[in-house]
Amino acid sequence: MITAAHIVVYSKDAEADRAFFRSVLSLRAVDAGHGWLIFALPAAEAAFHPSDHNRHELFLTCDDLKAEMAALERKGARFGDVAQERWGLRTRMLLPGGGEIGLYQPSHPVAFKVPKRRASSKSGGARAKARRSKR
Repeated sequence: MITAAHIVVYSKDAEADRAFFRSVLSLRAVDAGHGWLIFALPAAEAAFHPSDHNRHELFLTCDDLKAEMAALERKGARFGDVAQERWGLRTRMLLPGGGEIGLYQPSHPVAFKVPKRRASSKSGGARAKARRSKR
C-alpha cells in the first residue's frame, strides 16, 4: 500500500530554498538529521502528460491565485507572469536558489478534498472562550 509521495526539489542553494519553504510558504518541517529538512505538503495528486522529454514539475495549488500571490508577495515571494490555461490560472514562483515551482488555481476537478478553513479570531474563537470562562 502506498502511503504518501516524497518529492525531491534539486537546488543550487538548498538552504535558501528550505528557508523559503519554511518562512514564506509557512510549511511545517521535520529535521531528518543534520539539518536536513523534510517538509509536510498539502494534499497531492499526480498527472501524466505526453511529452518528448522525461521531466517532472512541482505545482502547488490554491483556490484564489491572485489573493495567494498577494499574500506571498508580502512575505517576499516573487512570481512570473500569470497565464490563463484551459485547465486553470497559473504562474511560476521564483525560488531563492534560482529554481522555480508552479502555482495555479485549477479550473478542473481535483482528485483530493480540500479541507475547509476554520474561522479563527485573535481570541481563539467561541469554544476556546467558553473553555477559558469555565476555568
